[in-house]
Amino acid sequence: MSEEGGGHSGPGAASAPANGNAHASAAVQADQPSQINTQKPKEVTYDLNEEDFPTSPQGTQTPNPFSRRQTSIDLDDYFAGPRDISKHSKWPLFMQLHGSIIPKLILPIAFIGLWATCITLIHKKVPYVNLGISNVLLTVTGFVVGLGLSFRSSTAYERYAEGRRYWGTLTLTCHSLARVIWIHGKERPDCTKEDVLSKLTAMNLLVAFAVSLKHKLRFEPYIHYHDLKDLVEHLDTFAEQATNEKLDLVRKKGMFKQVGESLGITFAQSNPRKEMKKATSPLGNLPLEILCYLSAYVDSLVENGQLTVPMQQTTAYNALASLNDVLTGCDRVLNTPLPIAYAIAIQQITWLYVMLLPFQLLPGLEWITIPATIAASAIILSILFIGREIENPFGNDVNDLPLEAFCAQIMEDFEVMAARPKPVWADIVKHPQNKVLFPHSNSSYEVWASRPEGALRRTLRNRPHNAFGGTPGCANTTAEGSLNGEQKVHSENNV
Repeated sequence: MSEEGGGHSGPGAASAPANGNAHASAAVQADQPSQINTQKPKEVTYDLNEEDFPTSPQGTQTPNPFSRRQTSIDLDDYFAGPRDISKHSKWPLFMQLHGSIIPKLILPIAFIGLWATCITLIHKKVPYVNLGISNVLLTVTGFVVGLGLSFRSSTAYERYAEGRRYWGTLTLTCHSLARVIWIHGKERPDCTKEDVLSKLTAMNLLVAFAVSLKHKLRFEPYIHYHDLKDLVEHLDTFAEQATNEKLDLVRKKGMFKQVGESLGITFAQSNPRKEMKKATSPLGNLPLEILCYLSAYVDSLVENGQLTVPMQQTTAYNALASLNDVLTGCDRVLNTPLPIAYAIAIQQITWLYVMLLPFQLLPGLEWITIPATIAASAIILSILFIGREIENPFGNDVNDLPLEAFCAQIMEDFEVMAARPKPVWADIVKHPQNKVLFPHSNSSYEVWASRPEGALRRTLRNRPHNAFGGTPGCANTTAEGSLNGEQKVHSENNV
């Protein structure tokens, strides 16, 4: 290991920036002594050879398993999700089709339009036939339908928000546990490298927990998925034993199935639990099994004396309990839909109301009944279909939660956390560019450390006044002004 001086290139060895704000530049120049070194401290580098970096086999690449971009024009790709929230569309919202409920309204609206046309033609063209009825029924049933749709939408969005809340708790808990592992977990002097690799393994298991939870919520119980296999294939789990080579064969959907699913045709939709029903051996509970391995690692930290502070131990075990709570909470949201009696009744009431619309609009609108029925039906059915769309927030629809982005964010945060070893607080405090009283003073730590304590206390006392432009009689907040005030106090005391 060697140390390189100020000639080392790169952002870490750049010289200190120029003085800060213009209003404090003169004071800074006055109270910065010339003997203070404003260069950043020397960086420690490591002399590594090529053999220190293991390379991948020739002809292979390491893909990013969390990246997903809609790059094709297939219907299954355009109408599949979740939506990439990083993309920005300049089209107005009412003109956007990706994520809209309009494709699923095409067939119902076409059927309603045909129905309204038939009723209107019979009413107008067939002699002695009057299909018009009083619109009192429209008012009475409209109130009931409005209550049903409101209940359907509110319960569906509550499930959506609760699912997002659980994944927010998951991210927070992963950050907390990873911070305890990486910062507070001590590295033993005789096996530092092994301890670092153990920490990285545990942090990878946290990512694996999030990814496996995502697949579990989508009824994907195996480990052969591209974003999960490399994280858990070294673990002894039931999902690993149940995975076989036949699962890697993905059957491409036919055109009819793609179009049918995009239009919301129930006969074209597959059973989401079909993969679980095909299992020939126990599937287990992969996220729960990963939690067991993480618990064993935390126990090893405590037993080896690497996690000695009781509060840190409590934080680690509470984080494991929180992850278990997230697992059971997401499972509750997934497997507790709206009671089937409510769902069927709301569907039947809504469709009955829509089917009766032409009869009630005929006496007053006549031929305009057809477009009026289509417009009213589009509004009513769109609210009904939106409730069904967001009822399960963990699926692959465009409006579902972007679980891939959540998992990718957790992995990126862990990479940032592990990019540097545990920081030494004394080095941060004594850094030449640490302006401890910024923005009231641009003086560095060394300048203030060389001044008397009274000067520092008086400057701290006068800082609130400086926020209002200063008051008469207040001492200067620069180090030089504070020193002059301190000398004046000492001279008065001597007198």
